[in-house]
Amino acid sequence: MSAEQLDISVLTWALTVGLVVLLLAVDLVVAAKRPHHVGFGEATAWTVFYVAVALGFGVWFMLHYGSGPGTEYFVGYLVEKSLSVDNLFVFVIIMSTFAVPDEHQHKVLTFGIVLALVMRAIFIALGATLLSLFSFVFLLFGLLLIYTAVQLYRHRDEDPDIEDNVVVKTSRRVLPITDDYVGGDLFTRDNGRRMVTPLFLVLVAIGTIDLLFALDSIPAVFGITAQPYVVFAANAFSLLGLRALFFLVKGLLDRLVYLSTGLSLILAFIGVKLIMQWLHEDVIESVPKIPTVLSLVVIVMVLAVVTVASLVKTKRDPSAKAHPGSLRARRAAGKRENERTNRR
Repeated sequence: MSAEQLDISVLTWALTVGLVVLLLAVDLVVAAKRPHHVGFGEATAWTVFYVAVALGFGVWFMLHYGSGPGTEYFVGYLVEKSLSVDNLFVFVIIMSTFAVPDEHQHKVLTFGIVLALVMRAIFIALGATLLSLFSFVFLLFGLLLIYTAVQLYRHRDEDPDIEDNVVVKTSRRVLPITDDYVGGDLFTRDNGRRMVTPLFLVLVAIGTIDLLFALDSIPAVFGITAQPYVVFAANAFSLLGLRALFFLVKGLLDRLVYLSTGLSLILAFIGVKLIMQWLHEDVIESVPKIPTVLSLVVIVMVLAVVTVASLVKTKRDPSAKAHPGSLRARRAAGKRENERTNRR
């Protein structure tokens, strides 16, 4: 990681945030004004566009601030993009659980991306402040990532239980909910009674999942760089392409059977990297720091092996299905049904 903080001007920050907000605004306008099923061609075009924007920004950043910070950006972008694919799995599960119509999925995804970016911005500011005040935060972040990696690996063949989400359950219990989506509105009136639509519950589920992913992704990218600007840029540009990527690869997600295993290895590696950073700075200076270039090599190799192995596995066994993994064991359906019966 870079030893000194980059001198990023207020103008550069403003232009970067302005670009991100502009691209998000375009997504919001398209989702709100023209709800429709997004086909493969449209999804491909948007995906290529967002990747080109991210790469173009990286080239500009490297030319202006040097190869070190530039490499940190590209590694951070790769890590966040990898984690965002796992996020897509959960989005697919949420869409399926609530039977979201095709024409409203665009709106849900855009909301999820906006909320994820806002949460990440908050955690970035908090993380940067803590790191500048207390170097042992490297140790805490490292332990958090290793714990997450272990839990993700243990439950790599499970799906998160959306219905068991405490916020979703509370919303179902206290709010009057319509049976249909009412044209994609969040609120409606039925015989003079104000009610929420299932789309409101979908956004609640997306929001809580975004919070959990922010708790993992921000420490992960801080394991690559301590530069708040680089952390924000890597997160922002990886999230901007998430909507289009969802429609492009949602039919292929089931084939990435080893993705959760690969992500657990990446998170564990970055966790170890953070702990070694803390040991080097606060305990024993002779403890080596893992170079950013080595991190890039390890992450690329893990993702490549995971992708190839997944495709080989599903070709040999078409019944094999990928799962996003979970940080806790999913409760059995029978146990949930017993609880519902007891509540009655």
